[in-house]
Amino acid sequence: MTDQTHIHFDASVHESDPLIARALDDERRRQQNQIELIASENIVSRAVLDALGHEMTNKTLEGYPGNRFHGGGEFVDVVEQAAIDRAKQLFNVGYVNVQPHSGTQANLAVFFLLVKPGDKILSLDLAAGGHLSHGMKGNLSGRWFESHNYNVNPQSEVIDYNELERVAEDIRPKLLITGGSAYPRELDFERMGKIAKKVGAWFLVDMAHIAGLVAGGVHPSPFPHADIVTCTTTKTLRGPRGGLILTNNEDWYKKLQAAVFPGVQGSLHTQVLAAKAICLGEALRDDFKAYARQVQINARVLAATLIERGIRIVSGGTDTHIVLLDLSSKGLIGKQAEVVLARANITSNKNPIPNDSPRPAEWVGMRLGVAAATTRGLKEPEFLTLGHVIADLIDAEAEGRADEVVPGARAAVARLTEAFPVYAN
Repeated sequence: MTDQTHIHFDASVHESDPLIARALDDERRRQQNQIELIASENIVSRAVLDALGHEMTNKTLEGYPGNRFHGGGEFVDVVEQAAIDRAKQLFNVGYVNVQPHSGTQANLAVFFLLVKPGDKILSLDLAAGGHLSHGMKGNLSGRWFESHNYNVNPQSEVIDYNELERVAEDIRPKLLITGGSAYPRELDFERMGKIAKKVGAWFLVDMAHIAGLVAGGVHPSPFPHADIVTCTTTKTLRGPRGGLILTNNEDWYKKLQAAVFPGVQGSLHTQVLAAKAICLGEALRDDFKAYARQVQINARVLAATLIERGIRIVSGGTDTHIVLLDLSSKGLIGKQAEVVLARANITSNKNPIPNDSPRPAEWVGMRLGVAAATTRGLKEPEFLTLGHVIADLIDAEAEGRADEVVPGARAAVARLTEAFPVYAN
């Protein structure tokens, strides 16, 4: 073996690329030393990490198990079929495609199957908790299709299904979409499915954020009311980055295969398929159901604590892992709160809330999510503590005395991160 070959196969990242190695080490420390409250993030198991770094990443394949365009795929076939079978069992569904590289790619494949450029689609407004891949003008979905939105009730800040029905009857969309990235309340899939049928629309549920809650039995399933469902394997499902498509419509099984490949994707990410299979297997266990219940409990504790401290919570609470803050009464924008929380090693993100400014720099909302911290093991007492720490920081920032409060808040966070470590090594 030549020295160059030896370096290629055996040199660690620290030996071959010190710059990237330092960044990776810093990220590992960041995750250990910060409390993650970004709702779209979670912490995967060691088994999922092992799969993502496995030699299976070297294998290029196109097609589906038993029908590949390249040789040497027999072990990837085992992995992909396991992922399919586990997802079908987990969500009690007849068809699953596990190949989408993301939730957005999964949505794109559904569009490829069900709608044509120029067709009307109707989805939840972005500021009300929707998602950019559901028709936002800057996204392909908003450029190729005639995109319309429904909204939440201005007073309750939850979806007004009577108003949604009125809008759907007026627009007559080809595709009705629900789900999103910042809607904290339980969705009435049955009612929306009836509305879709009434206006002759297909009904797509994007359950990217709540898939783990559905799998854990703490949020109703979109089936049998949805025609088709997409989700990610990240977020509450706490797996690798990637998407799934699920349906019980047998007429679409083969068409969906073609919609993903060669419709919107080429070769698959083989090592990610292995990681998806692992996380879906983990979600079938009883301990995952306990985790999902704890996520919901923790979110409610956090919301109640912040309300008690005088911080307005959009819709007055939460049924999911998301707690959405309205900081307007504090005279703050979301970015200011995000920055002061970061100073205390709490990660979060600014977010629009219903009727917010269209300009991100002016958003008065902040989105918090409890899934990752729940994975670390934090429960009600810890989220009570976190709620008070967050409220202290927000009040201090509003009153111009953040420098006085940040050191104590950072110390409180440090006690939590030391008590609940992420990985043993």
